[in-house]
Amino acid sequence: MQTQGHDLDYYAALAALEWQIELGADCAIGDDPLDCYALPDHLEKPRVPEPAAPPAAARPAMARTPAPEGPDPVLVAQQAAAGAATLEALRAAIEGYELCDLRKGARSTVFADGNPKARVMIIGEAPGRDEDQQGKPFVGRAGQLLDRMFAAIGLSRATPDAEAAFYITNVLPWRPPGNRDPEPAEIAQMLPFLARHVELVDPDLIVLMGNAACAAALGKRGILRLRGNWAEAFGRPALPMTHPAYLLRQPQAKREAWADLLSLRARLNAG
Repeated sequence: MQTQGHDLDYYAALAALEWQIELGADCAIGDDPLDCYALPDHLEKPRVPEPAAPPAAARPAMARTPAPEGPDPVLVAQQAAAGAATLEALRAAIEGYELCDLRKGARSTVFADGNPKARVMIIGEAPGRDEDQQGKPFVGRAGQLLDRMFAAIGLSRATPDAEAAFYITNVLPWRPPGNRDPEPAEIAQMLPFLARHVELVDPDLIVLMGNAACAAALGKRGILRLRGNWAEAFGRPALPMTHPAYLLRQPQAKREAWADLLSLRARLNAG
């Protein structure tokens, strides 16, 4: 760096640099002015070399989803259900179906109860402890309430009169552990048996008791929204209703249940 034709010594140059820094000139400059705003926008980005691929022997193998072993549970259920020409044969087909794990922990296969010639078929969710012990659907507190509810509109599971009877079954024939809700896979496995059950009984009307029954027959959940609204299930008129177990926990909901029963009675009378 030169000034007035003389070379600067080290200390003079250092003092000049410190003075420029104090003035705010903290960037190095060249002999020619540079317009930073006129820099070309096509500057190439620095290339980062790609890492070399590991030898073929060192590459990890791609993870593969193992193919499911054994037969398709739903397909097996469809074939078994289709081969049942009577209710007795259907029950035997369900008892011989070994691809649903629920049967391993259940005491009984809960098939059905009531008059199979009835105009009304009730579909519940799954057996509870009392049902598992006795081998019949709806025999506990919820079942006793259900009997009183339908007796109020002149229907009974015990009468031989088809006009005054009802027939009852569940989506699942085996009790889930701890009385938990049926899982979608379990419903899918047993749905072919349920559909065949409806075909063999051939009821005029179906009552869907609770969320699992609606999920199986309608593909929908939300019983408090669905209840009281007639739909179609298995090719027949179907009425979703709140489960009697829910009514035992929420007695104030019995008013809506009574309205649903009256709707059912009116449909029977009209038919």
